[in-house]
Amino acid sequence: MHIYLIGNGVIAKALAVSLRLNNKNVTILRGSVDEQPVTSELIRLEAGNELFQTEVNISTISNYDQLDGLILLTTKTFGNNTIAGKLRDKVGSSPVVLLQNGLHIESSFMDFPALYRCALFATSQFGDEGKIRFKLVGPSPIGTINGSHETLQRIVAEITTDIFPFRVEADIQPIVWKKAICNCVFNSICPLLEIDNGVFHRNVVALEMAKQVITECLAVAHQHNINLTFDDVLNNLLALSKMSDGQKISTYQDILNKRETEIDTLNFAIAQAAGDLPVPATALLGKLAKLKSDLSRV
Repeated sequence: MHIYLIGNGVIAKALAVSLRLNNKNVTILRGSVDEQPVTSELIRLEAGNELFQTEVNISTISNYDQLDGLILLTTKTFGNNTIAGKLRDKVGSSPVVLLQNGLHIESSFMDFPALYRCALFATSQFGDEGKIRFKLVGPSPIGTINGSHETLQRIVAEITTDIFPFRVEADIQPIVWKKAICNCVFNSICPLLEIDNGVFHRNVVALEMAKQVITECLAVAHQHNINLTFDDVLNNLLALSKMSDGQKISTYQDILNKRETEIDTLNFAIAQAAGDLPVPATALLGKLAKLKSDLSRV
């Protein structure tokens, strides 16, 4: 099966290396650029105490009339409408897996016949000399939006490696919400404090801010019949904070690199889903993070 990774960021590169080292046929397709020639890039990946490297082909979606295989989407969520338009007439019945953060990000793809959603339990960022630094938190769960359980099992078997493992999840939405709530904390507070993910297990004041956001977001989740407990989300956040100590969250990386962020599908998505429920801390932190991002690109 040919595996197409849509997006050329650090997660796509890390996954591409792990798949190529397992002899998979992998191509990275840039999501925001068209009509570019195929190139080959040597990608070096630091995972644990080991260094891996391999060549990966990089192309664009426009170079293909059909994408027959498995499509993994790793682009920023603000481009989903555009990406869905580019893919709609090319994927046929090929499975599409969204490896993205945020709530309701699948809405642009709901007419795709084989659609699956992943909650990533890994972090990645550029390190010294262009290397990718990858930290695994745990196997990333994938669940079904549209499609069959049998196809889901084949997808997980196809893309799981020792470096970057995945697992089948029967009910993905509670996990999506839990990850989104944690990301509402990381992706707003860390950029505003200009600090790494580990701050929440190191600093009690930052942790109290996180607890306020969790409390607000959980009220919204319960309103949408998502059964999560405060301790479950808090323990997950602390585990992520410890496992990714020293790593910068994606929104902070985007701001440093003067790129648009995904805060609209995190804090703003929670605020929109809240309806009449008050979420003042979550909304304000989102607005401040967006303002910081906008000012960085002026």
